[in-house]
Amino acid sequence: MRIEIGTAIRSAALAFALAALGTPRTFAQVEQVERQIRESRQRLEEIRNRRAELRREMDRLVARVHTLSAELENLSQQIDISYDVLREFELQIAASEQAVRATTAEMLQAQDLLVLRKLILERRLREIHKRGPLADVQVLLAAESFGDLLNRYKYLHLVAVHDRLLVREVSELQNALADREGTLRRHLGELQRLRSDKLGELSSLEAVQRQRERRLAGTQRQRRLTESELRKLERDEAELTSLVERLERERREAERRAAAPGAGAITTRSLGSLDWPVEGEILYPFGRQSTSSGAVIRRNGIGIRAPAGTPVRAVETGVVAFAEPYFGYGPSVILSHGGGYYSLYLYLNTITVKKGQRVAKGEIVGTVGGQETPEGTHMEFQMREPGGQAVDPLRWLRSRR
Repeated sequence: MRIEIGTAIRSAALAFALAALGTPRTFAQVEQVERQIRESRQRLEEIRNRRAELRREMDRLVARVHTLSAELENLSQQIDISYDVLREFELQIAASEQAVRATTAEMLQAQDLLVLRKLILERRLREIHKRGPLADVQVLLAAESFGDLLNRYKYLHLVAVHDRLLVREVSELQNALADREGTLRRHLGELQRLRSDKLGELSSLEAVQRQRERRLAGTQRQRRLTESELRKLERDEAELTSLVERLERERREAERRAAAPGAGAITTRSLGSLDWPVEGEILYPFGRQSTSSGAVIRRNGIGIRAPAGTPVRAVETGVVAFAEPYFGYGPSVILSHGGGYYSLYLYLNTITVKKGQRVAKGEIVGTVGGQETPEGTHMEFQMREPGGQAVDPLRWLRSRR
């Protein structure tokens, strides 16, 4: 009996040691990983807010006239934001995978410990069953002295405490294992969601990159078209200036032959008093103008938008110095008002006067055309001062209120 008591005491002590060694603990590694995930989610939310702001800015840019460089810069920033989002996803995926591994290790440890505790518990139950319900009483009655009785009572008390702790520990291990299983399922679900979000972000990134490539290709194409249009305008302007200079030489020669200069219908006193050739919106102003691709075009007149076929009238009395199609300007009319002053009516649809004809102020010289131009239906009006210099027509036209 003393050998059995000693063996039982050593078994109880061993069980207490194993219980102390295998008690579930809080894993700092998992907490650190979850904190990293929370911080990454916060950064990801800030990045997404910035991207939403950029997309709203893009909508504002598209909704109004803007340079393409601003749009391309916006798309480049969106691409950078997408790369930041992908980096955050990679960080969260790595952290979630680490959490899955740590939780899996905890589950395996808890399962091994639970198996060990169940084996010990089953062995104790078999021993209790074999000894019968009166075994404890028999142990106490077999005491040879009062001291032996106290030792036997202490032994039975330790065995009872050990058994209760063993049962409680098995229950706690089962609960801990169930909790770890729930944590593992949560991490696996989060990992699956992150991978799905990453695929969605990659798709979004590819869409933005394709959009930027289309914009770049469109920019290059628009730039080529603009450069071609610019060269054409410059060539036409040079030709038109040469024509006005030739007409001016012819006028001076005619006046010289007449031995007296003709009185001009237009003088500097006419500034701000001439009637408009056609009523309509100013499509483009006089002077330098930047295009969407960054090119610069010099306009020697103003564009006036009006429906095709609208009558175009002479701003002042004059003689038709030119009336025929002229290079890229199409049907054109030039009136000489004497003293080296000319008014030009370009991008017409039809011409209703002939060279050498004298026209009165307000008389129809043609109709609005320009349907084939990039600006659409309109006519261009120019004013040339002595020497053929193009000036802002708004200085000569009556102010519209």
